[in-house]
Amino acid sequence: MPSKSDGTKDHQRIVKVTLDERTVVRRSPEVEHERAVAIFDLIEESHFAPVGDFSGPYSLHLSIVENRLVIDVRTEKEQALGKVILALSPFRRIVKDYFTVCESYYQAIRTSSPSQIEAIDMGRRGLHNEGSDLLRERLGGKIELNVTTARRLFTLICVLHIRG
Repeated sequence: MPSKSDGTKDHQRIVKVTLDERTVVRRSPEVEHERAVAIFDLIEESHFAPVGDFSGPYSLHLSIVENRLVIDVRTEKEQALGKVILALSPFRRIVKDYFTVCESYYQAIRTSSPSQIEAIDMGRRGLHNEGSDLLRERLGGKIELNVTTARRLFTLICVLHIRG
C-alpha cells in the first residue's frame, strides 16, 4: 500500500468533505476562511480510519440533525459505508466558549497590541484542543483520528453550529 510522505497509509485519509449547508444563511469572511482552510488541510493531510473492514480513501458528509452530529462516511466514489452519529450536548460548552473567544480574537486583530492578540489566541487554541480531544474521545472505537485531523474536524463542527 503506498504511503504518504508523513507516514500515513494512503487509504486512511480524507479526500473530500461536504458540509450540510441547508441551515446556513450567511457566515463572516473569517469563518468562511476557517472552513476553507480546514477542508483544504484535511484533504492535503489527514489520518482517518473507521473501525472495521473498510478501505479508503474516504469522502465525508457532515451535518447536524436533531442536535446530533452525523458523520456520513463514504468511499472516494461516494459509495455509502456508514454513519457515525454523536450527541452534540458534550460539545455545547466548548463550542460556545470557542465562539466567544474567536469573536474577541477577530476584534483584537483590528485594535489590540500583539501581546494581547497572542494571549487571546492562546485561549482560542486551548479551547480548540479541548474540542478536538473530546471529538477523538467520542469517536473512540468508531473512527481513529490523529490530533491534527481531529482539530480540523472540530473546526468544521463549529462551522456547522453557525446558523442564520
